[in-house]
Amino acid sequence: MPCVLLRNGRVCVPGPDGPVTGRAADGSTFDPFDVVDRLTETYPMVYLVDLDGLERGDPQLDYLQELARETPLWVDGGVRTAEQAIDILVTGARRAVLSSAYLRGPRQLRRAWKLSTELAFELEIDSTGRLVVADAGWETADPVVLARAVRDAGPDHIVLSPRETDPDWELVRSISAGGPTWVDGSFQLGDRGRLGVAQAAGGIFHIDDLLLHWNERPMPTSTLSNDPLPTRDDET
Repeated sequence: MPCVLLRNGRVCVPGPDGPVTGRAADGSTFDPFDVVDRLTETYPMVYLVDLDGLERGDPQLDYLQELARETPLWVDGGVRTAEQAIDILVTGARRAVLSSAYLRGPRQLRRAWKLSTELAFELEIDSTGRLVVADAGWETADPVVLARAVRDAGPDHIVLSPRETDPDWELVRSISAGGPTWVDGSFQLGDRGRLGVAQAAGGIFHIDDLLLHWNERPMPTSTLSNDPLPTRDDET
């Protein structure tokens, strides 16, 4: 599943100090709607990371609504509370991704599950291999134990996201034994052969290499970063 990073309506790519705006060979930015449309020519779903939601707690709901009209999206918007998860799902996203690094504990997970079952849960692993948690209420530093607790609470799809370290494929296998597990973070397309061995449901990869190839066929620049989104026919 391709991963699109979005900040202030602009497509971003990983940089040495964090995500930066992606640019074509002529210096222009990429239109997120064109990027998503072209990805869905090949991939049935897109994993969208809303950096405004992660960094500032202010997800780009208007953009998400427009992007989700034609594309099945999993959206990671830095959800802290159950209500924020529902805000993302109301845009039309297929799943809202909750994360150990942002969600304010198991109580919010249980509340979110009561409101909607269209959820996935990310386990973020830092560069030292430690589980990143935003709330002491999780009461564990073991990804396998937390994955089991999350599934007991409701969400079955787990996203394992190692940061600045290679995926631990034995850990992937252990978590996959409990249900559908996706590998994100440092996962690359070259790792896809290991997914089946680890019994993972799939991998989530950044699209920076794809954007380089797309530079050969120029993509239109975004016209929406500073302009209001068009009104839907059913909006009043």
